[in-house]
Order: sequence, then structure tokens, then C-alpha cells
Amino acid sequence: MRIALAQISSTPDLTHNLGLVQDGIRQAAAQGADLVVFPEGAMCCFGVPLIPIAQPLDGPWASAVRATAAEAGITAVVGMFTPADDGRVHNTLLATGGGVEAAYDKIHLFDAFGFSESTTVAPGGKPVSIVVAGVTVGLATCYDLRFPGLFHELAAGGATLVVLPASWGDGPGKREQWDLLVRARALDSTSFVAACDQADPLTVGRDPKGAPCGLGASLVAGPMGNVLGQLGTDPALLVSDLDMDEVTKARQTIPVLANRRF
Repeated sequence: MRIALAQISSTPDLTHNLGLVQDGIRQAAAQGADLVVFPEGAMCCFGVPLIPIAQPLDGPWASAVRATAAEAGITAVVGMFTPADDGRVHNTLLATGGGVEAAYDKIHLFDAFGFSESTTVAPGGKPVSIVVAGVTVGLATCYDLRFPGLFHELAAGGATLVVLPASWGDGPGKREQWDLLVRARALDSTSFVAACDQADPLTVGRDPKGAPCGLGASLVAGPMGNVLGQLGTDPALLVSDLDMDEVTKARQTIPVLANRRF
């Protein structure tokens, strides 16, 4: 299976961000990827009011992404914001193209490091997986990375790859935690974990002013916790070929899913 991580830097401009996503979809398809993953908040960066910009999954922004993925013949996982029933929004992953149509609402909200995502974002209630090129792919978002139970649940449901769009805010120790947690979740679940972060906004001349807007360093970790590839801080595309037999071997060698008791 060939996957691509499209590390972009979103802005408050939805039209500009849509162009970045469409370009990334086409570039990934041109390189033969089955799946392309974009960051959390690809639709719009954090640090601006989210309620006015939220759109339903059949709204114009998602529809344009859907059309581009269909035309390119690739599955895209893209972070966006959709209206919630209680007046807040959902932090949603749209998975579309290549015969896939699904959405995941972020379960664990980032009420940490002085940020309160739950003020404007309502949590999702259930894990979601999709099937791409015959591979079951679990969906997770940013702060979900700190909760191994979700990765256990996705793997127990058949996922051998988990994709994690993120907008991982910078700060003391945050880069080290990012690298450690992605690799740990791969080991926890003996799965591939492909984590796509927002590029560092400073690399494109934008000051995030304290909002969690990414530090780059998108990476793919193997089921034994090894790093298969990683980007720097700038916008870029990371393409990786995954041998799914590695998951079978890892689960035979370290049967943590079979042996777990909690």
C-alpha cells in the first residue's frame, strides 16, 4: 500500500486552503498513492472563530474535496469543521474518494496546555475505520494520540494502519512528545501509524499567536515502532510504501492485542 502525508499550513482563508488540499490530492495521485492524508484543520487553522466557518459534509468545501479525490482516483482524509447539534462544531475528518465515504468526529478534545477545545467543539462518540486498497485504516485526530485505548480499539476492529491528522501546537517538549507518542501508539497497537501534522506556520510567514497550529515533523511509524520516514517543518509531501505483512509478523512476535487484559 502506498500512502502520502500532505503536510500543509492552513490559513483562515477556506478558499486558499481548498487549493492546497486539491494540489496535494493531485500530487499524491500522480505519485501512485492509494491514500493521501492531510492535517487536522486543513479546512481552516485554529486561532479563529470556528462556528462561522463550519460546513456540513455535503457543503461546498467538502463537496469540492470530494470531487477532486474522485477525479484523481484516490482516497483523501482531510480535517475540517462541521456543525454540531448543540451550537458548537465537530472537529471532523472527511474520508472520501476511491470508493470511500466516511467521517470521524474527534473523540478526545484538547483541553490541555491552557487551550480549551471543548468550548467550541463537541466530541465525537465512536471510533471509525475505512477500507482502502483492501487495508482497514483507523481514523484518529491529534490529541487522540495521547489515548492508547482508542488505538487498541481500532486495531481490535481490524485496523492495521491508523492515520492521525494533527495540528500539534509547539512548545517546550512538544516535538519530543510527538515523536515518542506516534511511535508508542504504533507499538501499542502493532500497527502502522501515519501522523500528518500542520507545517510550522512560521515557515510560510504566519504567526499563530499561541494557537495550536502545528510544528511539522509528520511521520510514518512501523508496527515495531520504527520510523519509516519523517518530514521537517516546511510544507511537503511524504510518500511511503507500507508492507502490510509487517503487521502480521509484529502481531505474531509481540501479541499485545491478544495478551492484553484491560
